[in-house]
Amino acid sequence: MLKAVILIGGPQKGTRFRPLSFEVPKPLFPVAGVPMVQHHIEACSKVPNLKEILLIGFYQPNEALSSFLVKAQQEFKVAIRYLQEYSALGTGGGIYHFRDQILAGGPQAFFVMNADVCCEFPLLSMLDFHKQHGDPHANIILGTTANRKQSLNYGCIVANGETQEVLHYVEKPGTFVSDIINCGIYLFSPSIFQHIAAVFQRNQQELQHEENSSWQRMEVICLEQDVFTSLASRGNLYVYKTEGFWSQIKSAGSAIYASRLYLSQYNTRHPERLASTKQGGPTILGNVYIHPTAKVDPSATLGPNVSIGMGVTVGAGVRIRESIILHGALLQDHSCVLNSIVGWDSTIGRWARVEGTPSDPNPNDPYAKMDSETLFREGKLTPSITILGCNVSIPAEVVILNSIVLPHKELSRSFKNQIIL
Repeated sequence: MLKAVILIGGPQKGTRFRPLSFEVPKPLFPVAGVPMVQHHIEACSKVPNLKEILLIGFYQPNEALSSFLVKAQQEFKVAIRYLQEYSALGTGGGIYHFRDQILAGGPQAFFVMNADVCCEFPLLSMLDFHKQHGDPHANIILGTTANRKQSLNYGCIVANGETQEVLHYVEKPGTFVSDIINCGIYLFSPSIFQHIAAVFQRNQQELQHEENSSWQRMEVICLEQDVFTSLASRGNLYVYKTEGFWSQIKSAGSAIYASRLYLSQYNTRHPERLASTKQGGPTILGNVYIHPTAKVDPSATLGPNVSIGMGVTVGAGVRIRESIILHGALLQDHSCVLNSIVGWDSTIGRWARVEGTPSDPNPNDPYAKMDSETLFREGKLTPSITILGCNVSIPAEVVILNSIVLPHKELSRSFKNQIIL
């Protein structure tokens, strides 16, 4: 029997995702038309003998999360539960805190995945790789190749070329270590908890000498820095390299890129989710997802890489490209939306133009990843995806360029390169 754990973080996390994370917990943000973590759950549901999926995070249980879990259980026919941490315990602390729940029923192994990655999820290949090693105590990290410069932003893995055993692991090194990076997806054997317990005991001893140390600080354990660095070269940590697509979803800009990766995967896995140009319907270019409840005028042109949410209205002559339009938004006639995310229930007036600058990885470098973009560079707002928070109103005939508009704003003029509070 197998299980899976998805680490979904909590409200203090996802800050780079504002203003979008104000309205919905980041793991439920729609990417290619479905909540971000649904892609993980669907991949788990295809693994034979995977009996339970546990989501671990420190969101207060809320209506959105509960109703999503109920729907997902029905759709994917697998038990799914949410376990709430009392505070942020780190990637290792969360699974250690709930180790009894994870080990209940005696799984031979369990997957652990970060919710904010977008991936082909080669879970079956990871299982085969685990079996080939023949060691029931082996632990597997999913790895991918990055370019030298960008590898410094990730956990870097030095592995034995033949056996793929991890010899050395460094989280965000100061100088180049390896171009194989950690994808944030793991296959662990139950013995991993012995290694995490050793870190817990070490924390305990260190904190005993401090006056005001709290139990909580002992429980904060990071898999990457605390566990992998000491597990490397001990003979039970391996890397499985994937050739498939992979990206982090840290910022709103990366959500549009992740949407593109998933939409192109729909061609083989979910062709029914992709729209096509039909007689009397809108013109569709490339991969586009349109929610069945959305109303799109036949004279509109959509794509490539567009997803249109529930109850969205798209007027005559509207042009949308490389964008995510969230539920309830209204795009009036002849408006134009490029490289942008339009928030829930927002309105864009006639002939208005909302445009951002894509922050895509270098297309000429097969190993390029998304840059973790900073909002400001040298005191100026870096040109990026334009984001409208929920319930923003853009008047007719204005241009909004490379800007971030916080929720519930009614604009009266054009803006560029600004954060509009």
